[in-house]
Amino acid sequence: MSGNEQWVAFLTILTKEIRRFLRIWPQTLLPPAITMTLYFVIFGNLIGSRVGNMGGFDYMQYIVPGLIMMSVIQNSYGNVVSSFFSTKFQHSIEEMLVSPMSNLVILLGFVAGGMVRGILTGIIVTCLSLFFTELSLQHAGVTMLVVVLTSMMFSLAGFINAIFANKFDDVTIVPTFILTPLTYLGGVFYSIDLLPDFWRGLSMANPILYMVNAFRYGVLGVSDVNVMFALSMIAGFTIAGFAFSMWLLNRGIGIRS
Repeated sequence: MSGNEQWVAFLTILTKEIRRFLRIWPQTLLPPAITMTLYFVIFGNLIGSRVGNMGGFDYMQYIVPGLIMMSVIQNSYGNVVSSFFSTKFQHSIEEMLVSPMSNLVILLGFVAGGMVRGILTGIIVTCLSLFFTELSLQHAGVTMLVVVLTSMMFSLAGFINAIFANKFDDVTIVPTFILTPLTYLGGVFYSIDLLPDFWRGLSMANPILYMVNAFRYGVLGVSDVNVMFALSMIAGFTIAGFAFSMWLLNRGIGIRS
């Protein structure tokens, strides 16, 4: 296939992915909005009034960047893992593999679809947060870079999970036992400066910590970790995930019997 035909193939997959989650928006876009609103009310208003300030900001302001990143992470991941596994389960992936489109186009199409859903959900949550607190964007470039890299990284992670999944139950194992704990322990609701030395050092091994803090720096201008180091960690994880996904796809692992 020529470059133009590969581009058409990419846009076809991307359009299919976007239409897929927009068609069932009450299941894909509405639940995150409701969940995050509950977080704003319970943690921000009720508990936040007792916590007071954190990191020099009102507690609600402090947790909003983390909650936005939580929605981006969960939805980028969830879109790709469910969509690509369904493609495997229905054997429609075989039609893609025998077509002239390259494996790179297949991967980019699904990942881009996950990124669109993750970023769109992040925008929705950001708009909702403005009803509860005020946000002032301090570093727009850092903010956009973190959102794009994070949504890409977790879209790739969802793709890898779908590759290895053999049944629908396998799709929920990683989000339940790995992704959710790492998210809650990633500094969304607190500053790691409050932790004892041992737990602070252990938290530094959590990749989500760097994403939350880099995004918080972009929005509020504060971070518990060095921002340049955080960005390099996010970029490194993203590149590694992309390389591993391409290797799995080229080897046909999990998609060829």
